[in-house]
Amino acid sequence: MDFQHRAGGKTGSGGVASASESNRDRRERLRQLALETIDINKDPYFMKNHLGSYECKLCLTLHNNEGSYLAHTQGKKHQTNLARRAAKEAKEAPAQPAPEKVKVEVKKFVKIGRPGYKVTKQRDQESGQQSLLFQIDYPEIAEGIGPRHRFMSAYEQRIEPPDRRWQYLLLAAEPYETIAFKVPSREIDKAENRFWTHWNRETKQFFLQFHFKMEKSISQSSGPAPPAGVKRPPPLMSGLGPRPPNEPMPPPPPGGISIPPLPPGAPQMPPQMPPQMPMPPMPMRPPPPEGLSNM
Repeated sequence: MDFQHRAGGKTGSGGVASASESNRDRRERLRQLALETIDINKDPYFMKNHLGSYECKLCLTLHNNEGSYLAHTQGKKHQTNLARRAAKEAKEAPAQPAPEKVKVEVKKFVKIGRPGYKVTKQRDQESGQQSLLFQIDYPEIAEGIGPRHRFMSAYEQRIEPPDRRWQYLLLAAEPYETIAFKVPSREIDKAENRFWTHWNRETKQFFLQFHFKMEKSISQSSGPAPPAGVKRPPPLMSGLGPRPPNEPMPPPPPGGISIPPLPPGAPQMPPQMPPQMPMPPMPMRPPPPEGLSNM
């Protein structure tokens, strides 16, 4: 049979594939594609019967091998039945209520005014640290509520223009209004014995005390500290260092020390002679011997 001059044929090549051959080739390509993307062991509609063939429980079709079943899953019939089954299950499934959100009850209180307070400034005698002691009175505080506090920077508040030199200590307890104290913006010492709070339930008083950390001095003096009771001498002039103990004094300038002229109209002082150095005593010559006195 001559396939050379048929439509679609090429010289030296085989004939045009028939429809059955094209279907066979298509099913083989689909099977290879399904093997790469589908795990047949996890397919709920795949079943192997007692005769050794394979069935599709969704479409009720029989297949001689796994490749035939995988090619079927990529076909139009199987995909249409999958869409119908999904729509039916979605329609029959009961509407599940949305999970309820956890509601947090906001306690509402009627403000009754500002509490009474007392602020005491203190200084530790041992370390020299400055501290502030706050005493706040809450005689009508609500039951089950304790006072709260926190520090707030000057850039968080909206009452005054922000100033980096200050910070605010906020104290709150219902039903009283929140009060704030303006304190220097210095580092707080939060050690165990330097920062403490106490709430007295009997007297309804809240105490808070904190210490400021010591600021390091800019210029630290060199050398060991002087003993107790001895004051350190004043610092020397800039540019002049301490004189070594073995270095001699420099000689005076030639011509003496110049005295600046007096202003006009001032009384003239009599000229003073410069002090003269005392002459050393001359050594005494011993008297001549008696025998040589007449010579």
